[in-house]
Amino acid sequence: MTPSDKAPGNAPGNVPMAESGGPKGANRSIPDRPLPGAMPDRLPETAPTPDFDAKATAKKLLRLIRAGALATIDRNTGHPFGSLVNVATDSDGSPLILISRLSSHTANLEADSRASVLLAAAGKGDPLAHPRLTVLGRFVRIVRDAADEAHLRRRFLARHPKAELYAGFADFALWRMIVESAHLNAGFARAADLTAAEVLTDISGARDLLEIEASAVAHMNDDHADAVALYATKLLGAPAGPWRVIGLDPDGLDLGCGDAVLRLEFPRRVTAAGQLREVLADLAKQARSS
Repeated sequence: MTPSDKAPGNAPGNVPMAESGGPKGANRSIPDRPLPGAMPDRLPETAPTPDFDAKATAKKLLRLIRAGALATIDRNTGHPFGSLVNVATDSDGSPLILISRLSSHTANLEADSRASVLLAAAGKGDPLAHPRLTVLGRFVRIVRDAADEAHLRRRFLARHPKAELYAGFADFALWRMIVESAHLNAGFARAADLTAAEVLTDISGARDLLEIEASAVAHMNDDHADAVALYATKLLGAPAGPWRVIGLDPDGLDLGCGDAVLRLEFPRRVTAAGQLREVLADLAKQARSS
């Protein structure tokens, strides 16, 4: 599908919306132009040096936040169009959304695939005191018969089980962002521009792990629910509840309980089933002794 001649998406630098069984290109930014969303160079010389791990904070927000503000480009006038969407992630952290072709944001993406998703942590007091991450890139629609559609659907529904009620409707489809950059604001004097490589998880060499993800998640939930509960309560300080593993990747586990989501980082990168068993056993031992 290509944008109409009148669509604002035909501005220089835009590319037509593509359909895919998963993005064919790497998540990357073009080196000879500024990153999308980059801060203006206006900091005073006396500005304090950031004293936090921007990459780790950004990656954590990407994995934890379940809903965000999707900004698309209005196909009729070019105005920014904001809408609320549920968000999940692919194995590498690329945002996934499940949207209807009846909605304005879908029509906008069909005309111009450029978009951003704002993911914000909630908490007491001033909302601006809490970290938020804007992820920028282009969305690609995942066709139903794509090789990775089942994998992406499973990951999305594990994060949003109530979406099962409408996920099968003919007008709904998954879209995956090809990330170009991200902008993190973690509070006063804590802002950073990040490349796709800095905010996403490296999945190179992890094919074995990704292929057994579904069975490993089911095994942990069915046969090791006690260990999963200990991960949440002892290692992450969460209240007791029916915690479940809802996803895994080379960097860690995602745990869910109702609307709550936790991220348990692995002590070392995991790329194969044997490594996963060792790391999970070590974490369970650590949890039981704490």
